[in-house]
Amino acid sequence: MLHTVVIAPDSFKGTIAAASAAAALGRGWQQVRPHDAVRLLPMADGGEGTVDAFATAVPGAQRMPVTVTGPEDTPVEASWVLLPPTGDAPNGTAVVELANTSGIELLGSPARLRPLDAHTRGFGEAIAAALARGVSRLVLGIGSSSSTDGGTGMLTALGARFTDAAGRPIAAGGRGLADLAAADLSGLPPLPAGGVTVLSDVTNPLLGPRGAAAVFGPQKGATPDDIAALDAGLAGLAVVMTADPDAPGAGAAGGTGFGLLAWGAILVPGSAAVAELVGLDEAVAEASVVVTGEGSYDGQSAAGKVPAHVGAVAAAGGVPVALVAGRITDDADVSGFAGTASLTDLAGSGAAAMAEPERWLVAAGAALAGALL
Repeated sequence: MLHTVVIAPDSFKGTIAAASAAAALGRGWQQVRPHDAVRLLPMADGGEGTVDAFATAVPGAQRMPVTVTGPEDTPVEASWVLLPPTGDAPNGTAVVELANTSGIELLGSPARLRPLDAHTRGFGEAIAAALARGVSRLVLGIGSSSSTDGGTGMLTALGARFTDAAGRPIAAGGRGLADLAAADLSGLPPLPAGGVTVLSDVTNPLLGPRGAAAVFGPQKGATPDDIAALDAGLAGLAVVMTADPDAPGAGAAGGTGFGLLAWGAILVPGSAAVAELVGLDEAVAEASVVVTGEGSYDGQSAAGKVPAHVGAVAAAGGVPVALVAGRITDDADVSGFAGTASLTDLAGSGAAAMAEPERWLVAAGAALAGALL
């Protein structure tokens, strides 16, 4: 009997993107069951790989190259994705991600982190390119940020002005926020007719101990003194802009969530929104089995992560779902999955799995194909 298999993993962060992970799982599955219909539906939550996931999952999606100013002030070759027209977006939807334009992965190594000087200008330049195309709707992924500039770089690229007490433009990055005296958003373009939807798996506010600087600053290289300065700068930004700094997600991407709220965007949980946009429900309804996964499945993974969402959709449709993860920790609840595969177990160690993720994802796909059907 032939089956339809939907493969819908998140990225295995730090090792392999969702689209590549889905492709590897699919190859492994078809080594064992070559006649099954395999549909690749890589997922994302707004971080690294969001553009790739849409490009793979949505028929007719077009990748649009763009050169932007990266977080080190050097040119970066990036891309956004144009989704085909729909009834509510007759001129198409643009998917733009912060990760491939202003993300921390672009800095390459800890020695190149710029906690005070990295910025979101490139992200804004890519958004401007999408708007110039005349799209009806923007979908923006804001994970994997390299900076804590409150989105000021992005907004400046779109036409806003942030000035000091003498009326001069402030420096780029979080450093410039210390001199901020005024914000003029009158030069921003109007939102496209279908609005701006922001994908984020972060609910942190802009300021304070759960804010952008305190929680995410250290991973961007910020020292305790830097964190205090950045939080103070973001507090000054909150004074001159009208968005709510306590709104869930305002602290996402170094405060870029706050900057987007000030423009009029809507912040939504990333995995659920991506699932809707790529047609996960419809794909699962036609499937015999679903395979999902992520890099580390632990006791926190049931809270809004991609495997939990995919699992819930499959369960609602009565379709068995399997889990693949780089590692599955002892505190993880896997009772809802029809089968599991750990790359660490298959490879013999976490280091071996991370060194060759594609190889072990192929092995995982083959193992599940043999076990589940």
